[in-house]
Amino acid sequence: MMERIWLPQYDQKVPHNIDLTVYSSLRDILKKSCQKYPKHRAYSNLGHALTYTDLLQLSSDFGAYLTEVSGLGKGDRVAIMMPNILQYPVALFGALRCGLVVVNVNPMYTARELKHQLVDSGARAVVVLQNFAATLEEVVGETGIETIVTTQLGDLLPQPKRALVNFVVKRIKKLVPAYSLPTEISFNGVLAVGRGLYPAEPDLGHEDLAFLQYTGGTTGVSKGAMLTHGNMVANLLQASAWITPVVKPGEEILITALPLYHIFSLTANCLTYMMLGGENVLITNPRDSAAFVKCLKSLKFSSITGVNTLFNSLLNTPGFDQCDFGCLRVTLGGGMAVQRAVAEKWMEVTGHPLIEAYGLTETSPAACINPITNTEYNGAIGLPVSSTFVTIRDDEGQILPEGEVGEICIRGPQVMKGYWNQPEETAKVMLDGDCLRTGDVGRMDSKGYVYIEDRKKDIILVSGFNVYPNEIEGVAVSHPGVLEAVAVGVNHPKSGEVVKLFVVRSEPELVEKDIISYCREHLAAYKIPKEVEFRESLPKSNVGKILRRELRDGD
Repeated sequence: MMERIWLPQYDQKVPHNIDLTVYSSLRDILKKSCQKYPKHRAYSNLGHALTYTDLLQLSSDFGAYLTEVSGLGKGDRVAIMMPNILQYPVALFGALRCGLVVVNVNPMYTARELKHQLVDSGARAVVVLQNFAATLEEVVGETGIETIVTTQLGDLLPQPKRALVNFVVKRIKKLVPAYSLPTEISFNGVLAVGRGLYPAEPDLGHEDLAFLQYTGGTTGVSKGAMLTHGNMVANLLQASAWITPVVKPGEEILITALPLYHIFSLTANCLTYMMLGGENVLITNPRDSAAFVKCLKSLKFSSITGVNTLFNSLLNTPGFDQCDFGCLRVTLGGGMAVQRAVAEKWMEVTGHPLIEAYGLTETSPAACINPITNTEYNGAIGLPVSSTFVTIRDDEGQILPEGEVGEICIRGPQVMKGYWNQPEETAKVMLDGDCLRTGDVGRMDSKGYVYIEDRKKDIILVSGFNVYPNEIEGVAVSHPGVLEAVAVGVNHPKSGEVVKLFVVRSEPELVEKDIISYCREHLAAYKIPKEVEFRESLPKSNVGKILRRELRDGD
C-alpha cells in the first residue's frame, strides 16, 4: 500500500497541494493582513478590541524594546506566560517579526515545570501575567532569563476600565500572590520605550525557527518541538484552504476559548484567522461557563474551536441553547476525540455540525480534518490536509494494507524540524523521508478517511485482545445519565488487565450496575467495564483534555 494523500472528493476549492512560496514567514503574513484589513478588529477581550493597525504598531513597539533595549537578536528565545488576553498577540507578533523564537508557557505550571522549560529552551526573556509571577520568582535565578516583562490583566484596555480591572484583580490576593522579581519592567512601560524606536527585522525564511512548542510531557519530560516559519506557514495555508468553502475573509468572528499557548488554538485561531482578517474573541476563563455563555449571547459568532469537554460543558450550561447560531459556519473539535453523543447534541442544539480534526504539536498541528461541509458525525478524524501524506504502519515501520490497524504516520511540510537539543528523541519518532510516528493507533478506509483507535500507550490488553478506551468512553457517554467518562486498564490476575470506568453523573440516582448493563448491550464481553468509580469531576489539563494517565497511575 502506498502513502495516501488527500483525495479530491471533498471540494474543488480545496487544492491538492499548497503553494509554500506565497508567504516567506509569519511576519510576511502579519504585515500583509494588517495592510489588507487595517480597520478590522483583530483581537478582542473584556469588551475592547485591537484593530489590525493597532496590532501592527503595538507589536512593532514591543519588538523594538526586545531588540534595541534588551539586545535580543535573531534566534534568541522569548517565553510568553499568559492566558488569553490582548497582551498575548502583541508580545507574540512583536517577537516573531524580529526573528525571535517564541516559547509558549502554560501559566499554570508549577515551579519545577517552569524551570525545566526555561532552562531547556535557553530563554533570555519572559513576558508574564502578574498573577503567575510568584512562580517565576521561585526559579528565575536558576535560569538564563535577563529581561522580565510583567503585565496586569487590563493593561491594554482603555481608561478608566484599565484601572478598574487592575484594581479589582489586585484586591483579590489569591489571584495575584505577592512576588519580587529583579529588574522587571511593565508591559506598558515596554510599549512606551519601544514607541520611539524601530525594531530590528532580519531576513526570515522557511527554515528559521518560529516556536519551541513544548509537548505535554505525558510520556516523560516535556520536549520542545522545533516549529519553523515554513512549518507554520504551511499549516496556515492548509487549514485556511480546508475551510475555504464556508469562511468569508474579513468577516469572521471566532470564539477563542482554548489557551493561545496551546498549539491547536495558536494555529487554528490566533494565526489562521489573523491571515483571514478575522476577529479572535479571546475568552480568558472558559471554565466560568456561565460568564462564557453570557459572552456568547452577545455575539453573532461565525466560528468556534474547542475540545470535546469544552463543547460538552457548553451544552450542559443553562442558556447556551438561547445563543444566536445563525452566523455559525465552522465548529472545529480537536485535541482529543470528539464523542458521537457530544457531536450529535451539538448538531441538535446549534443546527450546525461539529467537525472533528486531528493533529499534534509535532505537526503544527493540523494533519487531518473532516470535510467542513459534512452534516453528520462519521467517527473519522478526517482526510489528510493538502500536501500531507498519511500511512498506517506496523511496529517495524512497514506500511499496512487498507483497513488494518497500526500506527498513524504523517509526512508533510508542517512536520516539525525535530525536538530541541534531543536528537535521540527525534530519531525515535522520525522514519526515513521525514515521516512522523504519531504514537496514535488507527486505520484508513478506501476513501482516505483516517480513524483513530487510541494512543498506543492507552490500549488496554484484556486476555490478549486490544481494547480501545475511546470506544468504551463513547458508549458510556451515550447513556443519558453519564456526563463524562474515562476508561483505563487495571491489573487482573487472570486476564492481565480489565476495564475500569471513571464516571461523572448527570443523574445522581445512576449506579454501577446501570452502566455495566448498558455497556453489555453495546460492547463485546471482554470490553465491558468490570469496575465503575463515580467522581464529582475528572482531572483535566488546562486545555480541557481529560488526564487519563493520572487516573490510571493513581488507581
